[in-house]
Amino acid sequence: MNTSNELDSIQLNFSSSDLLLLNLALALIMYGVALDLRFEDFKYLAKNPKGFILGILSQFLLLPFLTWCLVLIMKPPPSVALGMFLVAACPGGNVSNFLSSLAKGNTALSVSLTGFSSIISIISTPLNFALWAGFYAPTSNLLREISLDYSEAFTTVALILGIPLILGIITHMYTPSFAEKASKILKPLSIIIFAAFVVIAFAGNFDLFTKYISLIFLWVLAHNFVALGTGFFTAKLFKLPLPDVKTMTIETGIQNSGLGLVLIFTYFDGLGGMAIITAWWGIWHLISGMTLASLWKLKV
Repeated sequence: MNTSNELDSIQLNFSSSDLLLLNLALALIMYGVALDLRFEDFKYLAKNPKGFILGILSQFLLLPFLTWCLVLIMKPPPSVALGMFLVAACPGGNVSNFLSSLAKGNTALSVSLTGFSSIISIISTPLNFALWAGFYAPTSNLLREISLDYSEAFTTVALILGIPLILGIITHMYTPSFAEKASKILKPLSIIIFAAFVVIAFAGNFDLFTKYISLIFLWVLAHNFVALGTGFFTAKLFKLPLPDVKTMTIETGIQNSGLGLVLIFTYFDGLGGMAIITAWWGIWHLISGMTLASLWKLKV
């Protein structure tokens, strides 16, 4: 068995207490995202729907499709391909709003895209994952072996994303001053929290990560480049203003890999290729996103 194929048979160690912490952290992050949602943002989008519609199209249709194309070209091990499909099916990442603001992008568009994509991901994430993984024979066969219960996956995504988002919107609606103060704290805290639970995943499986890092680095690098490029070129093709181009690039390139990790450790028993590719994505998209946002901040 060669090194890359070994990824299909290994499992990462992640205790039930670690998984509970991951669920709570992700729920807190989503609550913080919802605290920034304002009706004024949606009024703005109603008058300027082009960027919003293209952002949803870029993230939920083009990225999964191009991920499938990339998998056909690269032919990674089935468990790695599953991880790539899952990342592409996840909604925008929690740090995308911070990075969009740093890059001097369209903050209203960024917050609205993150909030809306997180809400519809209750349905779209399991469906998109099943659809595109089913179009690739090796991952389709692996899914049949695993026998994933999609109804349970729907419920998990709804509990982790849907409820905190609704609570955050209600909080902002009835106590706007508290929501504004809490949002300022949760924005930087969300990055720390996310980094912390990725470190937890690495800490318990350090030997496995160091063994396979040379392989997964190239896969994630290519996949993240495709994701960022999807948002950028879609926005450029439809001649959106520069702040919208920045936001669409970041929103499509920063995926909620934390949600991916929850689903992997809950329903796939920490399947090696899936978990490693998703965990490394969680680190790399922070590096690429921060670099891109910083460059844009300096230029404008």
